[in-house]
Amino acid sequence: MLDVRLTASVKSTARWVRNMTALAGGVVAALWQPSVAVAEDIKPAVTAQDVAFAQDLEYRTFHWFWDNANPKNGLVPDRAPLPNGAASVAGVGFGLTAYGIGAERGYITRDAAVARTLLTLRFMSSLPQNGDAFGSAGYHGFFYHFLDPNTGLRVADWSELSSIDTALLMSGVLFAQSYYNRDTPDERDIRSLAEALYRRVDWAWMRDGGQWVRMGWYPPGTFIVTPWKGYNEGMILYLLSLASPTSPLPPTLWDQWTQSFGGQWTSFEGKDFLNFAPLFGHQYSESWVDFRGIQDAFSRAHQTDYFQNSRAATYAQRDYAVRNPGKWVGYGADLWGLTACDGPGEARQDSQGQDRHYLAYSARGAGADYILDDGTIAPTAAGGSVAFAPEIVLPTLHAMYERYGDRIYDQYGFKDSFNLTFNDQGHFWVDGQQLGIDQGPILLMLENWRSGFVWQVMRHNSHIRDGLVRAGFTGGWLNAQ
Repeated sequence: MLDVRLTASVKSTARWVRNMTALAGGVVAALWQPSVAVAEDIKPAVTAQDVAFAQDLEYRTFHWFWDNANPKNGLVPDRAPLPNGAASVAGVGFGLTAYGIGAERGYITRDAAVARTLLTLRFMSSLPQNGDAFGSAGYHGFFYHFLDPNTGLRVADWSELSSIDTALLMSGVLFAQSYYNRDTPDERDIRSLAEALYRRVDWAWMRDGGQWVRMGWYPPGTFIVTPWKGYNEGMILYLLSLASPTSPLPPTLWDQWTQSFGGQWTSFEGKDFLNFAPLFGHQYSESWVDFRGIQDAFSRAHQTDYFQNSRAATYAQRDYAVRNPGKWVGYGADLWGLTACDGPGEARQDSQGQDRHYLAYSARGAGADYILDDGTIAPTAAGGSVAFAPEIVLPTLHAMYERYGDRIYDQYGFKDSFNLTFNDQGHFWVDGQQLGIDQGPILLMLENWRSGFVWQVMRHNSHIRDGLVRAGFTGGWLNAQ
């Protein structure tokens, strides 16, 4: 399910000018638009400096995808810098979306975005699909989690045929289908290739004859036992599977899935919400789908929507860091964020007389379902939640940069993670890489906060709309179109 994971001069756009004119008294009130009313004592605290920093961060994070994707085939690395490392199909999904953002923001031309997107889709469409252990990129329309960055074939026998990573890839594919809407040969080809890739995914096969979609499959014929059950990042997977024109799962499966949430709707840090400890579980689906003001049966029964739920989860993580039960160095109102990320490694150290246990890549998180915290902060945990709660996220990201930017911020934005408690040869530990599945939510959600661009594009995709309607969502923008 998980990967083994302000100095640039940015040319202003018309949208940026309009946004900056909304500044009043140092508060960007016009950019803070939650889906429903929030408590009156929660005031926007976003300054002009925070917004300028967000602009720089978005520009740099975009270029991680643009510069690191293989220019010969469009494959996006799982992580970089890592010479000869594996490509990530989920990273490709984020990358396909990044190129549209870059075109809209003027970082690249639309023609350049079209060329890179078409290259990527043609390559992905041409890769062999079969049940052999090697010599293919996927099977039944699904792709292996990790591919060889040059050949596009399964990188190793530990790389599973991944249902969620294929869903994230398809999210980017469908974004491309809706964004490139002009009547030109190349843009028509993009739309056609996107449709064919999506139609090829055999969601019913991935159920293995059971109720739930499986997390994956290994050749020659072994499904991963763990199903997609309970609240998690699987929202986008089930929406895409319900909407499939060729292999649709029954609409009743959505309600059956929400009934599996069980005890996840409970209180944490004084807030009642649907818990999933690592913040990526709230961010991945909502990077593409605008859940503001639309409700299924579950959210109607709980008088919320999934956007508001993710907002509550973001605040709960901030409040957990303020409380800081583990007494980790640096935690506070402007330094927080737990999610799946790299870590210092499996190690023990003494810190101020206390024996501390540290982890490598792990699904760190804080929620009622579990707490896994070794002091490692991932900027994507806050950054990927910027559209949910900009008034606490942007000051946090800006504070990270102001205090530690000389070590954790480079030409591509934030490094994946850092740990102020871990002693790394006299310094605090900093990851040396960035991960595509962590850069992606930062980029997409920054743009969704600034303009709603990705959400607006995806609102026009018939498959996304069909999935939501079949899942029982009503209200808001669904009723307006």
